[in-house]
Amino acid sequence: MADIIQLLPEYLANQIAAGEVVQRPASAVKELLENAVDAGATQVQLIIKEAGKQLVQVVDNGSGMSPTDARMSLERHATSKIRTTDDLFRIRTLGFRGEALASIAAVAQVEVRTKQRGHDTGTLLLVEGSQITSQQPVACPDGTSISVKNLFFNVPARRNFLKSNAVEMRHILDEFQHVALANPQISFSLFQNDLEVFNLPAGKLSQRIVALLGNGYKEQLAQVEEVTPFLSVKGFIGKPESAKKSRGDQFFFVNNRFIRSAYLNHAVLTAYEGLLPKDTHPFYVLFLDLDPKSIDINVHPTKTEIKFEDEKTVYAIVRAAAKQSLGLHNMAPSLDFDGNVNFAPIQPLRLSGQEKNPFDDSYQPDALASAARAAAKSPGRPASADAYERQLPPRPTEQAKRELEEFYKSLSQLSVPDVEHEATAVGVPVPTITPLAPDEDLPADEQAPLPGGLDLRAGFTAMPTAPDWAPATDQPTPPAPVVLPSVAAAPATSPELPLRESSTGPGNKVLQLHQQYLLVPVKSGMMLIDQVAARERILYEQYAQSLEREVSASQTLLFPRTITFTPQDFAILREVEESLKALGFRFTDFGKNTIAVEGIPADVPARDEKELLEGLIEQFRNSAGPMKLDRREQMARALARRVAASAGGARLSEREMTTIVDKLFACTVPNYTPDGRRTIVMLEMGQIQELFRK
Repeated sequence: MADIIQLLPEYLANQIAAGEVVQRPASAVKELLENAVDAGATQVQLIIKEAGKQLVQVVDNGSGMSPTDARMSLERHATSKIRTTDDLFRIRTLGFRGEALASIAAVAQVEVRTKQRGHDTGTLLLVEGSQITSQQPVACPDGTSISVKNLFFNVPARRNFLKSNAVEMRHILDEFQHVALANPQISFSLFQNDLEVFNLPAGKLSQRIVALLGNGYKEQLAQVEEVTPFLSVKGFIGKPESAKKSRGDQFFFVNNRFIRSAYLNHAVLTAYEGLLPKDTHPFYVLFLDLDPKSIDINVHPTKTEIKFEDEKTVYAIVRAAAKQSLGLHNMAPSLDFDGNVNFAPIQPLRLSGQEKNPFDDSYQPDALASAARAAAKSPGRPASADAYERQLPPRPTEQAKRELEEFYKSLSQLSVPDVEHEATAVGVPVPTITPLAPDEDLPADEQAPLPGGLDLRAGFTAMPTAPDWAPATDQPTPPAPVVLPSVAAAPATSPELPLRESSTGPGNKVLQLHQQYLLVPVKSGMMLIDQVAARERILYEQYAQSLEREVSASQTLLFPRTITFTPQDFAILREVEESLKALGFRFTDFGKNTIAVEGIPADVPARDEKELLEGLIEQFRNSAGPMKLDRREQMARALARRVAASAGGARLSEREMTTIVDKLFACTVPNYTPDGRRTIVMLEMGQIQELFRK
């Protein structure tokens, strides 16, 4: 049998490697920006056309390359970063494998212009599909300029799998943001389709954060700094009240390399425990610096996942650093263990020489009252140095007490006339009111009725004998005090007063359980409905119909609300703008990454529009699943879930419960939410009876 194993051709091996390293235009952006940083550049310019599908160009003023180095940089496993095995455990640079440029050149048309400082001319290289088509000297500025054109031109299947321009541009912005945050000492600029998106001068980390993410972060930055022999943690975290519904503002850098770590993210969230609103995510930019020997960065082709030698220690230090920062900036409750709160000294009042100290052993209760009366009678504050620092409030007089009692007695009578009126209007008999004979033993002045016909001796509230508008007689006679009969004397079959809303409709069969579920009796047993899931199904079908008609009702806000997004979120907003407007949102551009919201869908409660849009963007970002959905379908699902969840846990009236049940069964698929969760659970009579037979 002939030998069948053979080496792959170089171009084919490069294309296979490119499948791991170059997944989309953002992958090329990441590799080229990291190479510019490793070259010692102080100015880096990124130029993008058609979301990187047509052009990705990175221009830097770094060290540049010689003609030989320029050619070698396009070979696989050719690098200037490592020489021996020991160098793998001392890596401080961002790149070290030597695969990036070779992989990019295998699936794109690449142009390299580079010149070293002190040389008169540079080198121009043209590469197409791993084949160098031209190399010649050229006049160019110091540094390197690499242009990646027509990515995946020779792999049509890979190019067809690229997303829309808005999605690809969002991934490019993510990579640009990571490198720019990690290197605030370098000036960065970004141009998209000949328009300047970012121009970031070199400066401090806090300035870079504000320049990248927006001025809204200026007031919420809290510095973090914790230095230990094993690990140092520096950076900034955000205030708890500034936490957002959307993820994406969480950044970890280990030895200046951006990483993703759910483990360390949990450490930061634990530090915020008890401070964050539900389903919100705090902002943080944290730099971890430790010995390269204690980490392994050669885990993932993109090097965004690393392994720590001692994960538990790193977790504890990160958590402690974040918690300490929250305490130092008064963002978390703290205790003063130096002070003895149980034995705080009592500061006595400073009195004049004529008055007794009320805290002396010889204090008498009347002395305090006399001091209060004296303070009340004094026309002004004494001018002497021994005068009161604060005066005691005077005690209320007897007349004031009587007026206060009469005021509260009159308040207790306000609801009684309404009850009688309602009862008489619907034909319910009102119990007879029996006059109470005056007590002969009481003096005449004490037998006089109180205002409003209230008898304190009986303890019941009575109706006034005549309305306020009755004509006055020549000799008005005070009405006799009356009381309602006791509860024991009332007939057992007396009907209850009806509610204000009619309870004769079908809604009286629906009950609400713990403000989460609806119990509906049916002929075969009982139906249990999740009110949030039912609302989601109802709203989804409404929004889906609106999107089909491309006409939906919108409620106009009294004052337009301006909302500023991060560049990544704004890119998503641009992507779903058409769908949002079809659902009823009305907004216009209002500056860089800012919109002015003028209207929202008619059935959405007008609350926090910023929170609503952030939640929609977050759900749209995380809606990728095994089933590819239309963009409008995703938007309808996301909005239905957001609005339904915002009304969760609400107490519903009978009419509202009935409406939910009726609308749910009018849906095309009432049994399930759009993502497949159940809305209805049926309990047959046999199942209910079986529960009691066990």
